[in-house]
This record gives sequence, C-alpha cells and structure tokens, in this order.
Amino acid sequence: MDDFIAARAQMALSLGFHIIFACVGMVMPFLMAFAHWKYLKTKNEVYKGLTKAWSKGVAILFATGAVSGTMLSFELGLLWPGFMKHAGPIFGMPFSLEGTAFFIEAIAIGFFLYGWEKFNKWFHWFCGFLVGLSGLASGILVVAANAWMNSPAGFDYINGQYVNIDPIKAMFNDAWFPQALHMTVAAFCATGFAVAGVHAFLIMKGKNVEFHTKAFRIAAGFALIGAFGAPLSGDVAAKSVAERQPIKLAAMEAHFETEKGAPFVIGGIPDEEKGEVKYAVKIPKVLSFLVSNDFNHEVKGLNDFPRDEWPPVAVVHYAFQIMIFFGVVMICIGGVYLYAFFFRKEWLEKNWLLKTFLFATPFGYIALEAGWTVTEVGRQPWIIYGIMKTADAVTPMPGIQYSFYFFTAIFVSLSLIIIFLLRRQIKMVPKLYDPTDPQFNDKNKKS
Repeated sequence: MDDFIAARAQMALSLGFHIIFACVGMVMPFLMAFAHWKYLKTKNEVYKGLTKAWSKGVAILFATGAVSGTMLSFELGLLWPGFMKHAGPIFGMPFSLEGTAFFIEAIAIGFFLYGWEKFNKWFHWFCGFLVGLSGLASGILVVAANAWMNSPAGFDYINGQYVNIDPIKAMFNDAWFPQALHMTVAAFCATGFAVAGVHAFLIMKGKNVEFHTKAFRIAAGFALIGAFGAPLSGDVAAKSVAERQPIKLAAMEAHFETEKGAPFVIGGIPDEEKGEVKYAVKIPKVLSFLVSNDFNHEVKGLNDFPRDEWPPVAVVHYAFQIMIFFGVVMICIGGVYLYAFFFRKEWLEKNWLLKTFLFATPFGYIALEAGWTVTEVGRQPWIIYGIMKTADAVTPMPGIQYSFYFFTAIFVSLSLIIIFLLRRQIKMVPKLYDPTDPQFNDKNKKS
C-alpha cells in the first residue's frame, strides 16, 4: 500500500465510521424529543422511560461521534496539507460554525440528561429538542464544506493563486442545498430503520412489549419520512450533479456515449476498455428525463471527457446501484407499513412485519455509505473539483500505511465498546426504564 492509497483509505475509513454517528446525532435526539413530548401530553410513564433510555443512547453515540469527528478534522491537516493550505481560508467558516453548533449540542444534552425534575418541564423538553436542532445544523454545515469540494465557489483562481475570497459564497455554494437536503433525508431514513429494527427484535423476544412497541412505532414513523422523502431529495441532488459534474453522472450510470434520450441503467457490469456496460437493464429516455424533465435531453457520456479525469467507473456505478436498490426496498417496506397502519391494523402485531424491519435494520446505513462513496469517489481525481487533484494535496510524509493500520485498530475498538455499552443499556430496560416491568417496581421500592 503506497502512501497515497493509504491516505485515501484512512480518510475513507474515518468518514465511513463517523458518518454513522453524525446521522444518529442528527436524528436520534428528535426521536427522544418526540417520546418526551408524548409523555408530557399523555402522562404515560412508559414514554418517560423511553425518553430516558434513548437519551442515554444519544449520549453514548454523541461522545463517539465527537471523538471520530475530531479525528477527521486532524486528518484533513495531517493527510492533505496541500489541500488545507489553500482551502482552509476559503471554506473554514462552516467548520467554525459547526464547532459552535457542537458546543450548543454538548451543553443542551447535559441540561437534558441532568434536568429531570429540576427545570420547567417545557424548558427541559426544549433542551432535548435543541440537541436535535444543533446536531442537524452541525451535519448540514459539514456537508456544506464537502459540497464546496464538489462545487468550488467564493474565490478566483488566477495563476495558481486563490484570491478574492468570499467565505459566505463558499459556504452557500451551488451544491450545498442539494447535498444537505439529501443527506438529512437519508439520515432520517437510516436512523429510523436502524432503531425500528432493534426494537422489532426486542418485541419478538416477548419482553417489555409495550415499551418496545411504542419505541418501534415512533422510529418507524421517522423512517417512513426519510424513505418517502429520499426519492424527492435524490432527484434534486441528481439534477444538481448533472449540471455541475456531468462526468460523475456518467460514471454513476456507466454512460459512455453522449446521446439524446439517454436510458436509465439498472445493474450491469461496466467495461471501461470497451466503453460499454454488460448485462444491464436499460429503460429508454428515463435518464434524460430525470436530469432535465425532457425525454430527449442530451446527456454527456464518459468518452466526451479526458480519460485521466475519469473516476473509477465500476466503483461509482456499483455504489450508485446499491444505494438505489436499498432505497427502493425501504420505500416498499414503508408502503407495506402504511397500508397496515391505515387498513390492516392486525398486521402491526404480526411477526412477519417485525421481521421485515429487523432485516432492514442496516439497509439505510448501507445506502448511506454507498451514497457517500458515489459523492467522494465520483469526484476523483479531484479533491477540489476542476482545480486541485487529490494526488497533489497528499502529505509527503512517509509511512502513512502505519497510520492507517493504527486508526483502523482504534475504530474497531470503538465499535466493540459501543456495542457493549448499547447492549448493556438494552438489558437495563426492565430495571431502569420500563415502569410496567416488575423489576422496575422492585428497584424503586428498594431505593
């Protein structure tokens, strides 16, 4: 493994690990706040216990996200000094604002965890809601910085120099809204399905059924918002990519030849040497319509671009197909759940429906990771699209592969610790969080 590949691998691993906790931080506090709101409105103690259980999970995952996010920020400077030398002054604003959002989130979560019976009930609820708002803002601000790499703005590039810097224009670049919207919707979908799947499993075990059923239904509701919103946000993102990065769109679809009425490709194996995609299902004219609302719109193919500017076509195409596949599966599951909710209430108690959500637990995060692969790999060979190549930004320091191995060990260790802590939280539900369980009452009598 040479230093360039090691640096890219370390960054990919760090981003792939952190993005899970970033999404949890963007969405899980809203589930917690919704459960708390239900408690305040109904006075049902089960919702109070659920709120407390979820808040402890939020705290665990928040701490992990803070650690992995800090590591990422250091890696930008350590692994890509050529990039940070020029890009830092331009897109530093969203990172500084993200730090502010992070501090607000940390303070709010502290208030919420220790504010029970101490604050006004609605101020206490607002603290939990503020954790979600600040987490959402934090995620959007980081995405704005990434969007700048895909759509550089807020400066003039003259004779190799970055001049006339405008941080506001850099932050609100052409890609920030489509990326932020799609990322936010995907976060709701992924986190909702993951949480619903966990509680579906616990319902099937037959313990604390009322507690886990209420949790499952809240999480499933949030999952459906994300699942049905994803095609809409994805359409906005795809149109933006088609306008700004046509070569990325061509790689996503393994679209080699420029043509009007371009087909939408499903599946297939790209052959870069022959310039074709084998064994694919092609739906005529649909790609042209999706990117322009015109069935006869001309879509540029990869062969219209210099070969040395092609991203790894197979990787981008497969990642895009994976994202689409799991997205469609989650929409179908959401459709079945909605039908059951409105027309076949008895299905909501059936094991087959719970098993469906159990199997779907990782689907949202698989789609999310695939989507980020499309975003990042599809930009290659550029780190700043059209301006600076990734190879020109990497550190000259040797031995990066050892750093990659070390960071991999850290992430594996963190994963094991998180699994241990969350499993312990789940096991404590009867004693600490579910007031309908005899163990909970026994513990309260003793205390």
